[in-house]
Amino acid sequence: MVAIIKTGHSIHRIFNYNENKVKEGVAECIGHGNYPFDVAKMSVDMKLNRLLRQVELNPNCKRNSVHISLNFDPSENHLDNEKLMQIADSYMVKIGFADQPYLVYRHYDAGHPHIHIVSIKIEPNGKRIDMQNIGRNQSETARKTIEKEHGLVEAEQQKKLPFHSLRPVDAKVVDYGQTETKKAIQNVLENVLEKYRYASLPELNAILNLYNIHADRGVENSKIFERGGLLYRVLDKERKPIGTPIKASLFYNSPTLAFLEKRFEQNRYKSTTSKVRVKNVLDRILSGKPNTIEGFCKLLKKQGIDTVLRHNEQGILYGITYIDHTTKTVFNGSLLGKDYSAKAILEHCQDKQLQPQLLPEIATEPQPQQQFQVNTEHGGIKPVAFAESDIKNEDNTGDIVQTLFDTEHTSDYIPNQLKKKKRRKKRKGNQNTNNS
Repeated sequence: MVAIIKTGHSIHRIFNYNENKVKEGVAECIGHGNYPFDVAKMSVDMKLNRLLRQVELNPNCKRNSVHISLNFDPSENHLDNEKLMQIADSYMVKIGFADQPYLVYRHYDAGHPHIHIVSIKIEPNGKRIDMQNIGRNQSETARKTIEKEHGLVEAEQQKKLPFHSLRPVDAKVVDYGQTETKKAIQNVLENVLEKYRYASLPELNAILNLYNIHADRGVENSKIFERGGLLYRVLDKERKPIGTPIKASLFYNSPTLAFLEKRFEQNRYKSTTSKVRVKNVLDRILSGKPNTIEGFCKLLKKQGIDTVLRHNEQGILYGITYIDHTTKTVFNGSLLGKDYSAKAILEHCQDKQLQPQLLPEIATEPQPQQQFQVNTEHGGIKPVAFAESDIKNEDNTGDIVQTLFDTEHTSDYIPNQLKKKKRRKKRKGNQNTNNS
């Protein structure tokens, strides 16, 4: 189980978020804590007013709302509403919110079971609850205890699972933007947006495309592009969009363009350690002489690094992006250095591919022997091809060549005009005599 706690300035915002999910049919309110009536008998206003009245007891507390999500492993889809309410009640008691009013919502818009808890920081006596380090201290203790009590998958085990266990969205079962498609996309987004370091939309799409998803700003001059909108699309095998796109604002946490731009800025300065790891892996693989670009990519994949090759309309490779799932970082080849760019990698692989064909020819075909003779007309040396019959003594030929290229040893003669005149040393005795 993974618990996420967020605080905010507006109880209306987090309450309406969950109630709107109920209206859309992708969530339901399954229970409450410290309310006078059952949730089925309460209207929307009754639910909200209970929270607002207690918040008014301390108008000085500006950040008064609490939004908690408890996330479970995808294999725990057997958890029913009763079990989820037991977990929610136990969690609220263990973090010190036993006497607080709260509402529990079960959401169905993600690839894993999860619930949302809406509450407030103001106690019935008007005192503000101190929530500093609550996530690291009380929440972590509560999580571990609840995992053991209810036999849940431990959060530590979930972190050890390889990223590649995440399933790509299956374009065959896309239902044109309906609930199942949205769940699948949400599942991928949750595993990518917060965990990977990407500094631009193309870098983010390099990761999302591995799972048949594409974040699309729309065509330039379109209304979506001009308004800063963002759509998430499902891709087919040919990497073409299929089905109806879904607005970013409809997903949990609203992964809009404004949200992503903040992430771009945070991820702009990437870890040097991450860069060194990728370069070390690349150097090791390139030293092994891969024969083709496909073979190069396969070797990288075994090391946990996916490659995205970019081709132009003529099919020529012009760019390469490396996605390291170990450090969860994205790098363009040119950013790592010239030796790791698409052009350098392609030339390297082509050279290695041609070498086996050239070596046998060099070994078997006799090469014309070339010697040098002095060109007396121009006072220089020029190469002249000789037939084998003209070369009687191989050893003598070697001597001739050696003689021609040996440095000529001459006397150290320097013309008079180039010689420096020597300075005469003045004698101290003469200098003293002249001065006297």
